[in-house]
Amino acid sequence: TGAIMSVPAHDERDFAFAKKYGLPIRPVIHETDDAPLLAETPEGAFTKDGTLYASGSYDGLDSATARLRMSAEAEARGFGTRTITFRLKDWGVSRQRYWGTPIPVIHCGSCGIVPVPDADLPVLLPDNAPLTGEGGSPLARAPGFLETSCPRCGKPARRETDTMDTFVDSCWYYFRYCDPANDRAPFDWAKVSPWFPVDLYIGGIEHATMHLIYTRFWTRVMRDLGLVTIDEPVASLFTQGMVIKDGAKMSKSKGNVVDPDQMVERYGADTTRLFSLFAAPPERDLEWSEAGVEGCFRFLGRLWRTFEKAGPSLPPAGTPKPPSAGSGDALALRRKTHHTIRRVTDDLGPRMHLNTPVAAIMELLNLVTPLVVAGAKGDGEAWAAREAFETIARVLSPFAPHIAEELWEGLGFPPFVAT
Repeated sequence: TGAIMSVPAHDERDFAFAKKYGLPIRPVIHETDDAPLLAETPEGAFTKDGTLYASGSYDGLDSATARLRMSAEAEARGFGTRTITFRLKDWGVSRQRYWGTPIPVIHCGSCGIVPVPDADLPVLLPDNAPLTGEGGSPLARAPGFLETSCPRCGKPARRETDTMDTFVDSCWYYFRYCDPANDRAPFDWAKVSPWFPVDLYIGGIEHATMHLIYTRFWTRVMRDLGLVTIDEPVASLFTQGMVIKDGAKMSKSKGNVVDPDQMVERYGADTTRLFSLFAAPPERDLEWSEAGVEGCFRFLGRLWRTFEKAGPSLPPAGTPKPPSAGSGDALALRRKTHHTIRRVTDDLGPRMHLNTPVAAIMELLNLVTPLVVAGAKGDGEAWAAREAFETIARVLSPFAPHIAEELWEGLGFPPFVAT
């Protein structure tokens, strides 16, 4: 069972549906400080709170008050009840596995659940836990670990044998990374604070709905304990797409994983890396394609062959720009070179697109190749060609570092292009 809102003036999906099928759109909420909207065909859905009109006895009420009165009337007349939907659910942090952080709790028959005293922390995993795969926690069968005494009454007791979910550790370990040798506290906020909040969090969609929520919660717990002074651990989130093969998400469980070692052996590390970055924008799913890998392989091969052909005619490193580099084909190539630098810079920076810089580099190679094949006409074109190859080596380095280093050395520079 369910309910359809059918309020196209104030719901974006209903608005799109009504526009597609020519249904009437009647606004009943307007911006509080503005006059009611008289037009029956608004340009878009008004989804914010405001003031009601054309709503009978609710006219003039603000949205929050109207919701309460409508809910009360529904309950009084017996056709509805008020409810609150919570999307957050309890987080079960315990696991029945050996590899995890022991939960510092002792179970006593007299005192109940007792925390391990601070002086006895940390609780360490035993070396002799049997890993049988039969179910249950291996720690429950570890000699000398399970049996202990209650820190309150001294009677025989048993340790908690569950370990913490690894999400617990990943919620705060990056704070510890900034102060890893601290033996007095999890970390010293004075040392750690310059690194926070984290500028950018990159992860799959499950990270946005799981781990990011956990680490935000954990950070606020640490804030309440006085360990940090921030409310949010991350400034922005970038959700990356999945790798798709044969119409399904690539995963070990589906048995459709491409072995990167085999790809590297056949095409080389640069080609494998280049295709992974070039095939799709990082926020979109990547469709794995053998033909696409071969295309990147051919591009790198063409780049190397073109450079080898051009090499003898290129001026030495550090040659001053001749006056003739400012006209004709030389000028056109120089414009394309600097346009490529701008595109790669913007795409790797603000736009965070990793596929379009590769396309820009391919376009630059397409422009310099005919000049190399035909032979540079004069010092200006030769100097412009050298500038283009120097630029390709620099901007290609993040995507295909090995061939970029070879280009850089071939141009007469010491290693490394990355420096």
